Amino acid sequence: MSESKHPFPQMRDLELYPLEDRESLVEVGDFCQVPEPVPGFEGFVDSLPDIYAGTDFKTLVGRIIRARKAGKPVVMAMGAHVLKVGLAPLIIDLMERGVVTHVALNSAGAIHDFEIATAGRTSERVDTQLPAGQFGFAEETGLGLAEAARRGAAPGEGEEPGLGRGLGRMLIERAPEHLALSVPATAVRLGLGVTCHPSIGADIVHMHPACDGAELGAAALADFHHVCRTVSELAADPGADAGGVWLNVGCAVILPEVFLKAVSVAINLGVDLQGMTTGNLDMIRQYRAETNVVRRPPGDGFTLVGQHELLLPLLRMAIISKLEGGRLRQGS
Repeated sequence: MSESKHPFPQMRDLELYPLEDRESLVEVGDFCQVPEPVPGFEGFVDSLPDIYAGTDFKTLVGRIIRARKAGKPVVMAMGAHVLKVGLAPLIIDLMERGVVTHVALNSAGAIHDFEIATAGRTSERVDTQLPAGQFGFAEETGLGLAEAARRGAAPGEGEEPGLGRGLGRMLIERAPEHLALSVPATAVRLGLGVTCHPSIGADIVHMHPACDGAELGAAALADFHHVCRTVSELAADPGADAGGVWLNVGCAVILPEVFLKAVSVAINLGVDLQGMTTGNLDMIRQYRAETNVVRRPPGDGFTLVGQHELLLPLLRMAIISKLEGGRLRQGS
């Protein structure tokens, strides 16, 4: 890789501190539990009113199950808040059950994932860190994401490039205490899709002296190419009406924009996405997510509004309650 330039050489003089010394607002002891299917929950889902959100919820559950039984991808594109509120065990469970086949993160999501796996806690107190000139300067976090970019830009023999895969492989090799709570590491272990989509300058790790723009850019572009391939695979097979599903969960800008561009690439290449289903799940309706995920793309789009820590456990339980044994059959 070409060496990154430093037009602002003072970046090299930034003062860093150990991650363990930083106060964090979120600890793994507060994370969600992932119970087995609850008897009777399928009937509860069916009992919801066939009006507005009740209809959309049941339809989206059915589309996710239909997509996976047809062998089509189900993508969960997540904002960082999904991990910050302790839902990593739930996402990982859906991956292990064969429901979610690709996870897309923004850079903040990758940061939370790294800190959760490494330290068992994440989310610094910005209001106090910023005035002290310490916001975002935990040494291990910046170094870790820089290493993930390096691994993603120049993978080893037989490895695919990409920032998400670089992060997952790095964590597996390091084997931190809370590795089992890492979404990218789980994706790599299971052979599923995992991508990370940074916006340079928007995340704390880009302030770290170890951040290399050339490596970060190469790894991120590789992940965009991975997403373009996955979105193309959301098309229904000839003669079938069951396409794949793209879920945008809690990301207001970056991932909706990435998705729209990948949709444009697929259509330009002649892919028919009319059988695709999209869903936007967030605490409020955000303009870009509503427009770029639900309204503009081909296929059917649905919006569900609710707190992640309530809505996603309900969605998971609704899905697995309708699967025999709570998971897809091997090979599905």
